[in-house]
Amino acid sequence: MLRLVASRFLQMAATLLAVSALVWLVMGLMPGDPADLAMMADPALTAADIERLRAAHGLDRPLHERYLAWLASVLRGEFGFSRLYAVAVERVLWPALRSTLALLGASLALAAGLGTALGVLAAARPRWAPAVDTVAILAQSMPGFWLGILLVILFAVTLGWLPAGGSPEAPGILEALRFLALPVATLSIVNLAAYARHAMAATQAVLREPYIRTARMKGLPERAVVWRHAFPNAAVPVLTVAALDAGALVSGALIAETIFARPGMGKLIYDAVMGNDYNLALLALLLASAVTMLATLAADIAQRLIDPRLRG
Repeated sequence: MLRLVASRFLQMAATLLAVSALVWLVMGLMPGDPADLAMMADPALTAADIERLRAAHGLDRPLHERYLAWLASVLRGEFGFSRLYAVAVERVLWPALRSTLALLGASLALAAGLGTALGVLAAARPRWAPAVDTVAILAQSMPGFWLGILLVILFAVTLGWLPAGGSPEAPGILEALRFLALPVATLSIVNLAAYARHAMAATQAVLREPYIRTARMKGLPERAVVWRHAFPNAAVPVLTVAALDAGALVSGALIAETIFARPGMGKLIYDAVMGNDYNLALLALLLASAVTMLATLAADIAQRLIDPRLRG
């Protein structure tokens, strides 16, 4: 297990380095830079002013030299300032990361829990399989932005039970849950189909194994047969879906955060890229990539703990 963790951390470091270089190259090739944007914002700036601005920010150097200088400062723990927000980058990143992790964590837990329960129910009670299939098809076919708008119209506009978006002004768990309810429901409903289908297929396959027949012949209750003996072996593919879903939810968070006007990493990355805020965009993308890779590592560790055959 320690060898797995060590090798994965080396892979993560190499991947983050490649991602940072690629994003830096793409952003460097985008039309316009901070000096051009400053000139557009203040037409009174002269050509000499622009040249001094470029030199002050290192924009007159080749792209690879600017990247190496940025990488060296990050490795020293110096993350620089955000051009858009005029504050240190970490002061913008950490609140957005906390908000997104709360949204993604709640959405992933609800989608995985509800989808897996539906899939196991359909496998253990075949008469429920058509209903679960229908729910999965409906959930998978609904676009996230469309579902989010419908939920806002129903629960915020028509019924007035929940806020339409934004973030709570007063700190408190109940108030935070009220603002989380609609975006979490949107992401969970859209993503539960994969869990239901994989859990149903995996549980059906496990229930046909000889040791399940043996457990039933011993007189064990059906609930114990399904959840104690069948489900742990059927959970391995579900964990794989959860690991992949963690990355997909990062992009889905952009849609949810836009619809519900919720501050978070998705909206922050979009604004930073469109505003040519190099420091903020790069560090935000690297954090999102790191979260995805850590989720994958956690799923792999959980799979090996559940199934000893994977430890070899």
